[in-house]
Amino acid sequence: MRKAIYCLAAAGTLGLSAALPATALADSSAGTGYQASLNPVPTNHVTGSGSATVSLSGDQATVTVDTTGLLAGVPHAMHIHVDGMGTCPTAAAATDLNGHTAISTSDGHPAYGMIGTSLTTSGDTSPNSGLAVDRFPTGSSFHYQRTLTVTDDVAGNIRDGKAVIVVHGIDYDGSGKFTNVLGASDLDPKLPQTATAPALCGALHAMPAGGAATGSGATQHRPDNAVLIAGGSFLLVAAGAGTWVLRRRPPTGADRP
Repeated sequence: MRKAIYCLAAAGTLGLSAALPATALADSSAGTGYQASLNPVPTNHVTGSGSATVSLSGDQATVTVDTTGLLAGVPHAMHIHVDGMGTCPTAAAATDLNGHTAISTSDGHPAYGMIGTSLTTSGDTSPNSGLAVDRFPTGSSFHYQRTLTVTDDVAGNIRDGKAVIVVHGIDYDGSGKFTNVLGASDLDPKLPQTATAPALCGALHAMPAGGAATGSGATQHRPDNAVLIAGGSFLLVAAGAGTWVLRRRPPTGADRP
């Protein structure tokens, strides 16, 4: 009987110690998650909203962006901006654009930085594709997800909390299309300013502990801490109960002096 009880206690202790390294291994093998709330850029007459998540593992980033309320029927360039202050521009950044107060992409550069990664739907994702209008999501509401390779600089900015997601393209005059109301774009004079001006902006921050990182269309599962703790507690209780029984059991003939 005594050997059986000692085996139960030992099994409980070993079971708990074995569970903890497994959890640590599961956490270390998953990408680190970051998220951003995409809010309207002030003065640019935007009523939309959105959200973004990034799961970063080494130089591989799975980026998910969801938007609603943007200008319909047109492409919306979007990027991960880096090497700025890691923030979104305030109304104080607005300048006079063709007689109107608004924020151009260049006006926002001090806050969110330059293009680090172009969130295209296919092909190149470097800053060279920053205005590849034929390879960006289209419509007022869209769901974007793509796993892509980022540079060390972009990955570092994401980890340091200095990366910003920016979605471009605004309907400044409520006409339902990109017009020249704000003049020519400061990025490409062949495009209207409304096509490239920032619409939604959000700084990426690390998800709270236990936050679900986004995968390539699949859900990534982590061990449930509550279940782990409960299981560990049960094992400890079992071990403690075995010791109590051993102490309380009346002595048998084999146990007597």
